[in-house]
Amino acid sequence: DPCGECSVCTAVDEGRFVDLLEIDAASNTGVDDVREVIENAQYAPSRGRFKVYLVDEVHMLSKNAFNALLKTLEEPPPHVKFLLATTDPQKLPVTVLSRCLKFNLKRLLPEQISGQMRHILGAENIAYEDSAIGELARAADGSLRDGLSLLDQAIAYGGGALHADDVRTMLGSVARGQVLGVLDALTAGDGERLLVECTQIASYSPDFGGVLDDIASVLHRLQLIQLIPGYRPEEDSDDDGALAALAERMTPEDVQLYYQIATSGRRDLALAPDARTGFEMALLRMLAFQPGDGTPTAARVERPAASSAPASAP
Repeated sequence: DPCGECSVCTAVDEGRFVDLLEIDAASNTGVDDVREVIENAQYAPSRGRFKVYLVDEVHMLSKNAFNALLKTLEEPPPHVKFLLATTDPQKLPVTVLSRCLKFNLKRLLPEQISGQMRHILGAENIAYEDSAIGELARAADGSLRDGLSLLDQAIAYGGGALHADDVRTMLGSVARGQVLGVLDALTAGDGERLLVECTQIASYSPDFGGVLDDIASVLHRLQLIQLIPGYRPEEDSDDDGALAALAERMTPEDVQLYYQIATSGRRDLALAPDARTGFEMALLRMLAFQPGDGTPTAARVERPAASSAPASAP
């Protein structure tokens, strides 16, 4: 592990270490770019023990560029290390993969991305709202680089500050309270209120696929509250009380059904006449397909226990 204190570690951290060369393969895809790297690789490192070439998005290299790189990958100079990074490893030629040691990097948790964002915002003295950080961390989908790109965009969008409403507008997402409003209307079997909630969500021109993802995420948390004794979310949020109340009103069977409809509706959005129609039909399907006897969910939470004694003959 790096010590983080020596001159080499400090230089790498500050981006001024001359023996660490980062190459964007998406911009340098040609064989001439690769030949320049190979020619420079023969020279010894200036400060460190090794000269390290970090080739980002390496799958973007052309076929001729890969062919030019093969010999160097097979017999690299003893002072050179190649780090080939990619988000699409199946696009790499087999001849390249066979010459590399492969490491699959895990996606970061939203909590880890949130912590890094808070550290950066604190160091830069930028005002932010916690809910805005949560929205960005979820949108990053496990990638810190994507999360930081979204963070830069959100700061510019918010005029130098980070506000939850601005982030949701930028991402095309909706507030968690609106998702809970949809589920509350479904639990009550109130179609009129459900349509009002849909209209209110549509007024923000959101990404309807993302809204269905949010609904599925909330349903997942509801199911954990219902079926895992003593479950508490990893991060406290303002809607924990509302979630707990909703979990008491819904049956586990309803949660499973709604989750299945939300995920299948997300998949079928591309087949709908338009995204809003597909979104509304997914919610109406939740309202229409009530398990059991067809009564609203709130009226079916308390179910009498089945008697173990056989019924007496008339």
